[in-house]
Amino acid sequence: MKPNVYFMDLRATPKANLIKKLGKLMEAAGLAETVKKRDLVAVKLHFGEMGNTAFIRPVYLRKVVEMLKKAGAHPFLTDANTLYAGTRSDAPSHLITAIQNGFAYAVVEAPIVIADGLRGRTERAVPVNGKHIEDAYIGAEIVEADALISVAHFKGHELSGFGGAIKNLGMGCASRRGKLAQHCDVSPKVSEKKCVGCGDCLEHCSQGAIALIQSGEKEKARIDTEKCIGCGECILICPNSAIQPQWSAAIPAFLEKMVEYTAAVLKNKGKKALFINFITDVSPACDCYGHNDAAIVRDIGIVAATDPVAVDQAAVDLINAEPALSGSCLENSKDCDPDKFKALYPKVDWPIQLDYAEKLGLGSRSYELVKI
Repeated sequence: MKPNVYFMDLRATPKANLIKKLGKLMEAAGLAETVKKRDLVAVKLHFGEMGNTAFIRPVYLRKVVEMLKKAGAHPFLTDANTLYAGTRSDAPSHLITAIQNGFAYAVVEAPIVIADGLRGRTERAVPVNGKHIEDAYIGAEIVEADALISVAHFKGHELSGFGGAIKNLGMGCASRRGKLAQHCDVSPKVSEKKCVGCGDCLEHCSQGAIALIQSGEKEKARIDTEKCIGCGECILICPNSAIQPQWSAAIPAFLEKMVEYTAAVLKNKGKKALFINFITDVSPACDCYGHNDAAIVRDIGIVAATDPVAVDQAAVDLINAEPALSGSCLENSKDCDPDKFKALYPKVDWPIQLDYAEKLGLGSRSYELVKI
């Protein structure tokens, strides 16, 4: 039997505003079966990097928290620290960023707990015995939570094609060591033809792995692969698209590692996990950057399910059924339909993550869409 994916559009009336509709969506998707009284519930989201505005509005999280409290549970908002240098790379700066982006207790009525502690080292080793990962290193507070609600902003991503429930869990719940294990083969390379030696990438490299080296008459960026941790921040920072991942072998392995980490996150949760994808402000790149480009499609709605594979597949299908927006980076792309994510990142074979997740038994790519 195909799993149900529940969908709410963004139409509203005086009697059914979007906040109320979100509550009905969560009820239909199985909230009552997912959480029980006195459960400590990790609500995993992305608080957004400072300067980014595409992340999910805090008012929606307040409704998620309200629904969990109504069920007798004790929710907390959570995310793990980042691998790259930014405004969320340690717990103090992460908390400040979350609060300044609107996720204060006064707004959402739930505390924030950074899942992997002060410096990203508070972790639990979860045995996976997978194709790539033996033990996955997950933020301790997520492992120890009784239940898990993934609230993901669905958007494009330069390494995984798109970021949804699977990325929100597999990459987002990993400690710094876990993130490094997933990224370690994704060391980018510099195109000397495109590089103008501006030095922007040097300023954003947390490991000091990039230097300007004299090449002919000009200086060009060069990456020290021994120091590089593969976080990929320099890829989007470069104003000339001169830095790109080494696609051939690295990306498929990265996607499979991310899925194995998702399996680790869900390993002790059983049926106590629910997945919500917001298909709004669908930006072409990750919320980890301190900016966001114009949305590639209109705001479509929200999907929810107890199946992380189905909920991601449904989001992809809904986005690909839409025309690209005028004024977005896909405006002049002849190849943007039917696959927006292939148009954004032609060398990223994004279906790998869903196929592999299905193979590992995390869910199904086939589903029934049920409109709320």
